[in-house]
Amino acid sequence: MSQFDNNWSFINEGDLTPEGFSFAGISAGLKNSNKKDLALILAPEGSICSGKFTQSIVRASCVDICAERIKRSSGLVRAILINSGQANACTGDLGTQHFLIATEKISELLGIKKEEVLMCSTGVIGVPIEIDKLVKNLPKLVSELKVNSFQNAAEAILTTDLTLKKVFIERIIEGRKIRIAGLAKGSGMIYPNMATMLAFLTCDAGVEKKEWDKMISIAVKQSFNAISVDGETSTNDSFIGINAGKTIKKEFLPIIQSGINIVCQNLAKNIARDGEGANCLLEVLVQGATHNDDAIVIAKSICNSALVKTAIHGCDPNWGRIISAAGNSGIKFKLDKVDLFIGDYQILGKGKLKEYNSQKVSDYIQSKMNGKYLREDTVRIELNLNSGKAKGLAWGCDLSKQYVAINSEYTT
Repeated sequence: MSQFDNNWSFINEGDLTPEGFSFAGISAGLKNSNKKDLALILAPEGSICSGKFTQSIVRASCVDICAERIKRSSGLVRAILINSGQANACTGDLGTQHFLIATEKISELLGIKKEEVLMCSTGVIGVPIEIDKLVKNLPKLVSELKVNSFQNAAEAILTTDLTLKKVFIERIIEGRKIRIAGLAKGSGMIYPNMATMLAFLTCDAGVEKKEWDKMISIAVKQSFNAISVDGETSTNDSFIGINAGKTIKKEFLPIIQSGINIVCQNLAKNIARDGEGANCLLEVLVQGATHNDDAIVIAKSICNSALVKTAIHGCDPNWGRIISAAGNSGIKFKLDKVDLFIGDYQILGKGKLKEYNSQKVSDYIQSKMNGKYLREDTVRIELNLNSGKAKGLAWGCDLSKQYVAINSEYTT
């Protein structure tokens, strides 16, 4: 089955992958649960890579080495190795050694240069990788590329996630089928500055490095940098996009950009909805701004407010918290021009309180708390500044007691 978005078709069946790309995921015993914990993505020869990484000054060594390898190679990357269970962050020289050992071994097995291999890690900070187990299982991981399971790779990168996060779309351009696939992990420690997440995108339309960098930057700004669960930025956040294949004509780049945006925004919303202990997705649309960037900043400020999140969890239409969060964004606007809606219910008109039924608004929020996952579970807030034509979206979730329970026992 498939559904359509801007002429791109969402494909839900099977283990299809973009042409030339291979995926694998196995259990290497890195997690006590024995769930899958080691993944590999292999791109065709001549692939072009772009990466976006955590903006925290406390960064895992794998982040810095990946960024440096992409820069030095001008994006000529063939493989990404991903482990879950141990973040390998704040582990000193040992973390760097483990990265180099693992990427050198996988390069030998794949017959490529070690500089063409990246590695991403996720899990508990301060815990080094069980490198002997990892290296021992690399031959098995490489052999699984023959199976080419996008599903297994998506499972292997998860930690506290409750749901699988993968998106696959395709469309025809000049008689040629173009496919874009993305997979991600992320549930807690999410903040719109590259949230606590790993995400990977593959595309079988060839795009040159300079254009690809721009396209990835645009997509990340409108997706992964526009979500919040708890205001916490991680040491390991990474988004890596790789393209390979016959070069697409420049006139079709806007279509490819729309596809990248669709995949990234769907993955970002999956991450926000899967916030630890969350019951609904929060979507904030800010319109009538002077600049798109201003609109996104205000929307993120609302999504990131603990008071807004807890009000949503309690189905409390406390509109004052929404306006307060907008006012704390650092972006100037005039309150006497603002219209505010929660769902279809108008709360403010030109800054003045409208007559509304608070119980109906509360019931609306409650219906989304009980709605079908990522179908009928989105609480929508709309703020119109009536000062321009720019707009921006951001996503978050409610903040529950369960979030506290999960994170108070994370390492125990």
